[in-house]
Amino acid sequence: MFPARFRADILRRRALAPQYRRVSDRSLPHDDLVDHLVRSTPLRRGEAARVVLDVLAYFDETTEEFVRRRHQELRSGGLKNPEIFERITAELPHRAVNPPPLSLRQLRRIVYG
Repeated sequence: MFPARFRADILRRRALAPQYRRVSDRSLPHDDLVDHLVRSTPLRRGEAARVVLDVLAYFDETTEEFVRRRHQELRSGGLKNPEIFERITAELPHRAVNPPPLSLRQLRRIVYG
């Protein structure tokens, strides 16, 4: 596992970043991956551990969270709902875990409740 100083840094960062809430309950058993990132990139150990947490948090995102996040990102980029929902529909099958197809109505319900 991580030395105490790295664990403390990771826990401090987790507390500050809401995207780590679900993955922070898990231990981080990916020492080999962190070691590989440290060897193969200019990242220091703490930075590499944060990258691993970021990737875990990204893939831990539910379909509903993904739809809401992408809607907000695309809307802030100036797109309108018809274009946004079309793009989200095209992106969903390429997620790590492919959700069932969602209708336009289902997507709107996710975003607007």
